Amino acid sequence: MSDGILEEAYERLHRTGPEYQGWLSNHGPMAVEALVRHGHPHRVHRWLDEYLDRLDEVPRGLHPIDDWRSALGDPKRAGDWLTYFDRQLREHPWRQVLGTWWPRLLPGIAAGATHGVIRVGHAVRALDRDSENRQRLTELGQALGYWAARWQPIPGTDQLFAAETHRPGTDDIDVAAALAGLPRIDDQTGGVRDRLGRLPGVPRWEPALATLRPARSPAETERGLATLVHRASLDYLRFGHAAPVMLVHAVTAPTAVLRTLPALDQDLWAPSLAAAWAATAAMTSVYAPIDGIAPPTVAPATPAEVFARAARHGDEHVVKLADAILDVHAASGDDRLLTAPGYAGQLI
Repeated sequence: MSDGILEEAYERLHRTGPEYQGWLSNHGPMAVEALVRHGHPHRVHRWLDEYLDRLDEVPRGLHPIDDWRSALGDPKRAGDWLTYFDRQLREHPWRQVLGTWWPRLLPGIAAGATHGVIRVGHAVRALDRDSENRQRLTELGQALGYWAARWQPIPGTDQLFAAETHRPGTDDIDVAAALAGLPRIDDQTGGVRDRLGRLPGVPRWEPALATLRPARSPAETERGLATLVHRASLDYLRFGHAAPVMLVHAVTAPTAVLRTLPALDQDLWAPSLAAAWAATAAMTSVYAPIDGIAPPTVAPATPAEVFARAARHGDEHVVKLADAILDVHAASGDDRLLTAPGYAGQLI
């Protein structure tokens, strides 16, 4: 995949913490995996030379994780979580560790503005190519540790997960209608944590979450996730001007879940769709305006050209959006999607 470039990049990045400046996410591991994946390894080290300057050191641990439930969502325990997952992945196969922890972490999908699950998705994709590679295993451990430390539920999702477990589906999943029916918070100011905290005050929020019917089979789950990524990508063209960076996550979070499905037991697939839907719905409700604008007109380009432009742009969100868009374009053939990374590049 990279002739060692990705491993070298991971080694440099693993000397840094999962966050910087208090709580901003370290995007380095995700961006370099995407650059290598799409044939741009020559850009990786130069990109890192600039990016690493903003990052913090690896956080120190306080004491070992013994009661994981009490430590879940405690950012002060980030160093402890990194150590915990490093040990787990040295002692157990990575798919076993992922299968144990995915259902524990999934209800907290808002972690780090969804960057916990996004980083895990990139790490799993890298491991699919080389499952015994030590640097890639370390990256999965750091991704899981970050998710655990920042674990954060999206308000109103308790019933959503209960519905996925207990309520049978009655009709086909209708992602487009569910997205179109999402309400918005009135006060779209402040950071993501403040905005998510306003969702319980929106009367239509929980009913809107429930409009996406549960998947009844693995095939329905996969199709629902693919459609969710597709529709969220088209919505970026309508709403991205309002929050060019944050609305990227409405696309990349469900993409990460979709990429992880093949590594999971199929009984975990339906709740994975529920969590991905909640993440995209929340990002849309707290950042997107009610009324969108006409999608921009962008000169036609091939998928390879789209990613090459994103790589030259260099912003980590543009790179990650291009990476996600190429996945959904390959699955759908919808050429409208190819305009989204260039549009993001103009806005950011």
